[in-house]
Amino acid sequence: MKLLAGLLTVGLAALSLTALAQTPKPRTENVVLITLDGMRWQEVFGGADTALFRQSKHYFTDRKGLYKDFGQASPEQRRQALMPFLWGTVAQQGQLYGNRPAGSSVNVTNTMRFSYPGYNEILTGAPDDARIHSNDPLDNPNKSVLEVLNQQPAFRGKVAAFGSWEAFPYILNEKRSGLPVNAGQRQATGAGLTPGELLLNRLEVASPSPFGEERLDAFTYGYAFEYLKKKKPRVLYIGFGDTDDWAHGGEYGAYLHAAQYTDSFIRQLWEYLQSDPQYRGKTTLLITTDHGRGQAGTQWETHGKEVAGADQIWLAALGPDTPALGMATTGQLYQNQVAATLARLLDQAYAPTPATGKPVEAVLGKK
Repeated sequence: MKLLAGLLTVGLAALSLTALAQTPKPRTENVVLITLDGMRWQEVFGGADTALFRQSKHYFTDRKGLYKDFGQASPEQRRQALMPFLWGTVAQQGQLYGNRPAGSSVNVTNTMRFSYPGYNEILTGAPDDARIHSNDPLDNPNKSVLEVLNQQPAFRGKVAAFGSWEAFPYILNEKRSGLPVNAGQRQATGAGLTPGELLLNRLEVASPSPFGEERLDAFTYGYAFEYLKKKKPRVLYIGFGDTDDWAHGGEYGAYLHAAQYTDSFIRQLWEYLQSDPQYRGKTTLLITTDHGRGQAGTQWETHGKEVAGADQIWLAALGPDTPALGMATTGQLYQNQVAATLARLLDQAYAPTPATGKPVEAVLGKK
């Protein structure tokens, strides 16, 4: 009986692998996953909320300047001004999810609704409320999709992560995973540093962050971009943080500018990817956020399990396997689907637990 059960298990596993092998092989050979910490769907799809301009406390307090930069007449104009690459390229050539008034929703499945649980859900494909319920710097007991990919021969040594928040080495459990994680105040190390990396190392030391151990996104992007050009990873994760930090400080103007310059980083990254033979026509971008925020009054500044709307997020995709469907107007997606989608784009199955979300079929070019 045990032998029969074992044969059945092997047979079912073989059938599963065969089914995956028989599906058309994706054109995607590389994936860049990007997160904007705490970036609300309200601004992504509606642009700046002009009623919040007065909430800029110390930075970008000139309301006339904010109106000029972000206060256009219609939501469509405001979102284009805020994130021109997202709306000028991703929305035209890829897919956007999470415009709730239009009929598209994306939600987290964890109940915490803050950063570590959100990144755990994005990167591992499942919530873990029993063990991941704070932002404390504790090693993640769960394996991320990045760690699993890095264990495969085709991806070993070709997966890397960069983040502004100093917690990412714990979220990705670098001690167990062996992943290269450059986050917080870490600098580029090792032999053969590029002139760009050497400059970033000097500038980071000379530029104290207003957010403590969490560095400014300009450095995170700079280090990630230099690494991309030098090491040519197949899977790259970049976790930006300025949007959340400025929001917690009640600095709405700075929050908007952070979103805008992050959009410009992503544009520059995409333009490089399309100029390089390894990446051109073979790379998919996945862009999302770890949690939502509150909605009215000063609630936009915060998030958490007691904050209405903090479970509401968004997702964007752009790449060779992703049809140009633009902004979705129907459907429900979840944060726990990101990891499996990333893996399937690379022709890898990923379902380590029953709670793991399924790939987003539309991103893969399937109905």
